[in-house]
Amino acid sequence: MFATLVRSAQISTLCLLLTACFGEDGNVALGTLERDRVALTATANEVLIALPVAQGTFVTAGTVLAQLNPAEQQAVVNQARAEVQQSKANLLKLENGSREEDIAKAEASVAGSKAELVDAEATFQRYKDLTGRGTTSQAQLDSARASRDAAVASLRSDEEQLKELVTGTRPEDLEIARAELAAAEASLATQEKILSDLTITASRDGVLDNLPWNLGERVTVGSPVAVMLAGDAPYARVYVPEPHRVKINEGDRLQVKVDGLDKAIEGSVRWISSEPSFTPYYALNQSERARLMYVAEVQLPDSASNLPNGVPAQVVLP
Repeated sequence: MFATLVRSAQISTLCLLLTACFGEDGNVALGTLERDRVALTATANEVLIALPVAQGTFVTAGTVLAQLNPAEQQAVVNQARAEVQQSKANLLKLENGSREEDIAKAEASVAGSKAELVDAEATFQRYKDLTGRGTTSQAQLDSARASRDAAVASLRSDEEQLKELVTGTRPEDLEIARAELAAAEASLATQEKILSDLTITASRDGVLDNLPWNLGERVTVGSPVAVMLAGDAPYARVYVPEPHRVKINEGDRLQVKVDGLDKAIEGSVRWISSEPSFTPYYALNQSERARLMYVAEVQLPDSASNLPNGVPAQVVLP
């Protein structure tokens, strides 16, 4: 609550000062030169192991500005790659089907089962004849019949196993293997993206303005690791008084006077706020609403790229 009151008082003081200035020359809007600030944040709680670029250096997009320790995430990526290789090998195994050696082994098992069935059938017939003559018992005949039936079942099992090997993998199993491979590759892509994010690179051309963390510190997730001032030329961030708001639109060409320069620079309005920065708590009568201020940004041309941030400037209003 106290901070809000203090901020309101500061804004009120600023607006009063601006109004006083406008009283001397009501056709200017005061402010300072600024550039877009781009904060590049940390994506993991890792130790900062490299800061290859010094503050104040102009860098291009893609330049490495900071490096977080990638050891732990690299291990995760290696595991994901191994899972992809495992899924690929499994899919290839299913696509190739059974080996010739396995099929030959199954064929030999079928041949052996057929021979056992022939022997079991002959034994059963012999005991059947002997039982009919009364020279052997019924128990021996039943045992011979059971052995024959077991041989029949064993032959059928070997034949079905051989048929399965010859036919090859089921289409459903192939689809499952392909889905598992796709999932493994997606997981690998995610982990590789997390690994690449540990290398902080410039997202735009600009000047490296600040490195909030020191080398060797463990940064926190979401905290700025590097702050850039983007863009070739600065823009004038000024406060436009309420009587001039309706006369200014995006794209308008205005003259910008910068402290220290004799000649004004022509700039283009790139943005102007639709809401005032300061609104009195009382009714906006005719005398009070003139104190409303609207923030505007006037972009300077590339020829003004050498101008520094924070320099006072004023925009001549129409």
